[in-house]
Amino acid sequence: MPVPLYQAKADFFRTLGHPARIRVLELLQEEGPLPVRDLLTRIDIEASSLSQQLAVLRRAGVVIASREGSTVVYALATPELAELMGAARRILTEMLADQGELLAELRAEATG
Repeated sequence: MPVPLYQAKADFFRTLGHPARIRVLELLQEEGPLPVRDLLTRIDIEASSLSQQLAVLRRAGVVIASREGSTVVYALATPELAELMGAARRILTEMLADQGELLAELRAEATG
């Protein structure tokens, strides 16, 4: 029996549900393909942990890996992932702006 679409979406978002994985995707979105050593210098985690997180992203088809000599380079598997990261940033920005407005109203109410 095939997996329902809503289950596949939930699995996809669960794959993205780790701060190190999100940071990898942000870096790949901003800078394009990067070797593992560059990812390691920009993400404050152990090499073994980064390797595990990259493996999760690779198994899910979110990133692709290629070899350039002895160097492994990672890239986003599809440009739509960059769009998704941008959309997430816009959504969070709007949500935080709304919270800021609510906080300002609460403070004004408390002093007024």
